[in-house]
Amino acid sequence: MRALQAWLAAAGIESGPLFRPLSKTHDVRNARLSDKTVARVVKRYVRLIGLEQRHYAGHSLRAGLATSAAMAGVSERDIMAQTGHKSPMMVRRYIRDSNLFHANAAARIGL
Repeated sequence: MRALQAWLAAAGIESGPLFRPLSKTHDVRNARLSDKTVARVVKRYVRLIGLEQRHYAGHSLRAGLATSAAMAGVSERDIMAQTGHKSPMMVRRYIRDSNLFHANAAARIGL
């Protein structure tokens, strides 16, 4: 929360998009980040931690949120409200791996 408050104060953001592009002179623009910019940022940091960047993009953030929320017991309806998914079937494509370590035989016997 402190980091968010610091960003809002430093950028002078009072309303509108939270994450914004910077101009060439490093001024915060009054626009939202494009999907391509988000993908480049994700790929950059994925590469820095040694993962194969072709497997990740901005979409990975959405899938990660859905998966983490499902693992925490958040309802599909609430996840859909956050992610903008229109159907439970589609949101399930994002959260299907959330049960990989919890809803399996080994986990159920305490391993």
